[in-house]
Amino acid sequence: MTTVVLFRDDLRVEDHPALHEAASHGEPVVCLYVLDEESEGVRPLGGAAKWWLHHSLTSLAADLSDLGVPLTLRRGPAGDVVPDVVRETGAERLLWNRRYGGPERAVDAGLKEWAGDNGVAAHSYAGSIMFEPWTVTTQNGDPYRVFTPFWRACTSGPPPREPYPAPSSVLPADPAPASDALADWGLLPTHPDWSGGLARTWTVGERAAHERLDEFLDERLPRYAEDRDLPAKPATSRLSPHLRWGEISPYTVWHTALHRAENPGKFLTELGWREFSTYNLYIHPDMATRNINPKFDAFPWPPLDEDVLAAWHKGRTGIPLVDAGMHELWETGTMQNRVRMVTASLLSKNLLIDWRLGEQWFWDTLVDADPGSNPHNWQWVAGCGTDAAPYFRIFNAETQQKKFDPDFEYVDRWNGRQEGVEPIVDLKESRAHALELFKSL
Repeated sequence: MTTVVLFRDDLRVEDHPALHEAASHGEPVVCLYVLDEESEGVRPLGGAAKWWLHHSLTSLAADLSDLGVPLTLRRGPAGDVVPDVVRETGAERLLWNRRYGGPERAVDAGLKEWAGDNGVAAHSYAGSIMFEPWTVTTQNGDPYRVFTPFWRACTSGPPPREPYPAPSSVLPADPAPASDALADWGLLPTHPDWSGGLARTWTVGERAAHERLDEFLDERLPRYAEDRDLPAKPATSRLSPHLRWGEISPYTVWHTALHRAENPGKFLTELGWREFSTYNLYIHPDMATRNINPKFDAFPWPPLDEDVLAAWHKGRTGIPLVDAGMHELWETGTMQNRVRMVTASLLSKNLLIDWRLGEQWFWDTLVDADPGSNPHNWQWVAGCGTDAAPYFRIFNAETQQKKFDPDFEYVDRWNGRQEGVEPIVDLKESRAHALELFKSL
């Protein structure tokens, strides 16, 4: 009995529940990745994410080849492509790990319905988050809106399961279905090729993810709680793109940290924020475009000044910490978390530019652009999300720089002090103006 295993944001072989189940029977397996940019509502990937995906698929294909099975690549609406592959191979089972965005859930529901109508056994598994949204509710059965009680509810119940080992081998289908050539998908930038900084910064793939976790636990976790807000220090795990693309599972990170670290609590809480973001994506599938708090629909955004938005994009606001962060983002596809909050606050509160425009820029330029975390974090800073920073909390970029980068180490590393670039906004006056507008809601 042939099984099709559908890969999506889970580009790994270890702790892959669907692959583990398929391989355990010793019967033929088709490993399929579908680049779906056409299904209704599916958000197109940003440029940096496409770069990562290309290299992650290359790595996954090599790892699967080592197990004895090829990776089949197809492009098109998953609701059409997956049934085609099932029919071509005569598969009787279709397995995948669950996704939690609205359009993705609709695609998966359609596949499950098609399978049922056509005598194909379809099963899905939890592989991308540890606490599935419908299992975490208040005593009244309502969703949590605040992180702390949400995380308390998660961690007071049964612990996350242990990760599954990678299969020792996988029996391939014979013949294997035809596959697209990855290069034909055009995921890499060419004219111009702006990805040099990404390549210098990152090693992509499952092996690199495990090496990064080991390095973090051995070298940086002991001072993580103290140093994580200091942008000049290499204090964080930098696992976010590996988690976003599923090159390592949260179950693996969770249990490895618990088994090897003396006090990983603060780090594990950051995994909790990732869970909370996905939880909110499940509840608010349109949160990349719509305020979670509808009160903010009435916020009087002024007419957009394209030059001001471009200055923010390019790191030419004249605010050193913000400009350093935007330069880091363009060069590396990432930005230190506190600096992300400061840059987002400047855009949405000092410059009074709709947070959705900032979220879209991050979506296009972050290698870890996550469909849950990215909009959830932007709504948190803008004050319109769940457990959001109150409207009157406006990060002062100068104060933040003095507190967290007092010697300008991070700012100067990323050329935040630029000769001839004057501040685009007065932080004190713009804060007062923003507060007046927020109070009017």
